[in-house]
Amino acid sequence: MFWISTVTISLDFSILRGAMRSIEQLTEEILSLPNESRALLADKLVESLEFDTDSAIQAVWITEAKRRRDEVRDGAVQPIAGEEALAQVRRLILSGK
Repeated sequence: MFWISTVTISLDFSILRGAMRSIEQLTEEILSLPNESRALLADKLVESLEFDTDSAIQAVWITEAKRRRDEVRDGAVQPIAGEEALAQVRRLILSGK
């Protein structure tokens, strides 16, 4: 069991010892978690990745991501599904705008 923020996620890591559990099985278990837990876990996983990026560029992107997150949380913008966003982009490209 490990803690992510204030949400507890319980996984049986004893099976992971000895490589008995596949990534697919782990993924299946993680995907069965509630949305909030998966979002927190995803955030922690992304934070754990090491990127060789310029710290100034990274700071700008973090600020932008937080601004966009806050706009959604405050209701200033309405998010759309990724498939719909891509469809809109494709229509714009095809229309030549």
